[in-house]
Amino acid sequence: MYKFSSNTKLIILVILVSFFVGGFAGAVFSFLSADLAQMTLAPFIKIFRSEQEAGKYQISQMAEESATISAVKKITPSVVSIVITKELVKYKKMSGFEGTLFEEFFGSMPFTFGFDVPSGKEKMKIGGGTGFTVSEDGMILTNRHVVEDEEAEYTVITSSGKTYDAKVLAVDTLLDLALIKISAAGLSVARLGDSDKIEIGQTVIAIGNALSEYPNTVTKGIVSAQGRRVVAGGASGSGIIEEAIQIDAAINPGNSGGPIVDLQGDVIGIATAMTMNGKSIGFAIPVNAAKKAIESVQKFGKIMRPWLGVRYVLINQELKTSKNLPFAFGAWLIRGEATTDTAVVPGSPADKAGLEENNIILEVGGVKVNENHSLSSLLSKYNPGDEVDLKVYQKGETKNIKVKLEERKE
Repeated sequence: MYKFSSNTKLIILVILVSFFVGGFAGAVFSFLSADLAQMTLAPFIKIFRSEQEAGKYQISQMAEESATISAVKKITPSVVSIVITKELVKYKKMSGFEGTLFEEFFGSMPFTFGFDVPSGKEKMKIGGGTGFTVSEDGMILTNRHVVEDEEAEYTVITSSGKTYDAKVLAVDTLLDLALIKISAAGLSVARLGDSDKIEIGQTVIAIGNALSEYPNTVTKGIVSAQGRRVVAGGASGSGIIEEAIQIDAAINPGNSGGPIVDLQGDVIGIATAMTMNGKSIGFAIPVNAAKKAIESVQKFGKIMRPWLGVRYVLINQELKTSKNLPFAFGAWLIRGEATTDTAVVPGSPADKAGLEENNIILEVGGVKVNENHSLSSLLSKYNPGDEVDLKVYQKGETKNIKVKLEERKE
């Protein structure tokens, strides 16, 4: 075996010690260098990351802005303003001195007293609204309350400024909808979306003839809620809109009948009502409810709605508790305050099917009746003449009853 001399052993020992000390020092230096580098560069890394996040946010904002502009450009050509005019009696103020010695002596004077007398008739603008084209040959969808005055005349102004006389084709007896017609061809038609797919919080755009003075006014907001039960009306009375869409995009007088669109420019609702007391609370009829009206007019020349013939209230937990009802859902058939307000209309489809006062309609076609799916909204999916399966609670037991719907009359 080879033996190292003392000097050689010393040299090897020094080398080994140097190796370990150097390695340890290098590791410490590397650790400190990395930590130092991190401490030194941390602010710059933070700034870089912040700028990166800001950049993403900016890109997101730009993308939404671009989508909004694109949607407005897409829908605008199909939006029309509706001008309402009517022949009204003109009045002038008479002082009572006309043709007397007083007028001959003093001459004609601008009196601030006297009385108004008719002085002929004059055609005057009395209001306005909005609509949008649903066919190339000039069929336009709007609100019923915009065109409900049978003595008024209606003029349509397109986004390009062309003016047309319009006639009312049909009004909806159930919803605040109407279809009017102008003599035109090759018009831009709005694309109808699917209102069943909208979500709370999604961006929506409203466009219309704001205040009946500012055509093609664009406002933007979000879907605030769905399934609202809204009472909306005009001169001829009010009506209830089931499952209205609530939005916070500004809706002003004159916007009625205008389209509410998504960021693809597809119509998801029809502006119909606003609150006078609240701020940024507007309501729209879901476009899916309007599709059947359009199809009906195209096929039959009128809007045909199904009719069951019952008066009811929707049951919820509160009503169940207060009235000791067996269910917390369903349509409870009850009479109104007047003696003629029967729960079941005599001779109606409901009457023929054997429905009675205090019955509870639990389901329509297998779908539960509740605050999210009212009886009228479920029935609106059917046509007159359709036979519908109802699940009914009657005299302490649940029954399946078939009923044949009829056409709703005025």
